Amino acid sequence: MARTTPHDHPTADDQPLYGRVATQLLGELHGGTIPPGERLPGERQLAEHFQVSRETVRQALEVLRRDGLVATDRRGSHATLAGQPVETPSSLTFPVGARSTDPTGFDRATVTWETPPPDHAEALGIAPHRPTLVHRYASAAADGSGLRTAVTSFSAVALAEVEELARYRDRADGSAAAQLRRAYDWMRRAGLTLHHRDAITQAADAPSVRVTRRVHDQYARPLEITDLVVESQQDALIYEFTLPAAAG
Repeated sequence: MARTTPHDHPTADDQPLYGRVATQLLGELHGGTIPPGERLPGERQLAEHFQVSRETVRQALEVLRRDGLVATDRRGSHATLAGQPVETPSSLTFPVGARSTDPTGFDRATVTWETPPPDHAEALGIAPHRPTLVHRYASAAADGSGLRTAVTSFSAVALAEVEELARYRDRADGSAAAQLRRAYDWMRRAGLTLHHRDAITQAADAPSVRVTRRVHDQYARPLEITDLVVESQQDALIYEFTLPAAAG
């Protein structure tokens, strides 16, 4: 019997229920309801959305996986249709909290090859005392207000797969300026789809805010972790989000 795929369009009577669900889900992928690279809802949510059983959802996802339209790893399924990743350069800048250089202010970034902070090593899966590329960023207004400092550690995966980052190892002595503001562009160009999680906390004993950003790829492999500290209560962090177009 011929295999049924979402590229076929038999009538509702000819197509099994899981095939109709696969076709409907594919339409949502093409329509932008679920952008390329974005995680799909879990089986339970999809079952509720399409009013079918979880087993039917599993069969529908298997159809899409066979056609290369959905990939599944240990953290779930995600769309693999060709297209721009969810995060665009305008909404995801490196490092988190970086601002345009003010000629009257202070803006400096350097890189070193050193042992990362223990929490960074744990998040990136780096063995204790093993060095990696560490990026430090600082900026402030001319009067010293609005100080921002960020420390970023890169994973072995990022250094192995992103050629531009790997080049910095030989000159990572902490003395020369090193603006890595295109780091996320380099990662995308290496074929990595970026997913990030930002945690924002208010310091209890100082007028500062801490932002911790963790970035991983489409295979749930960690790429980098950044800790940003904004030392002024009057300063503002601005986040931009690009939403997918509504399905027609």
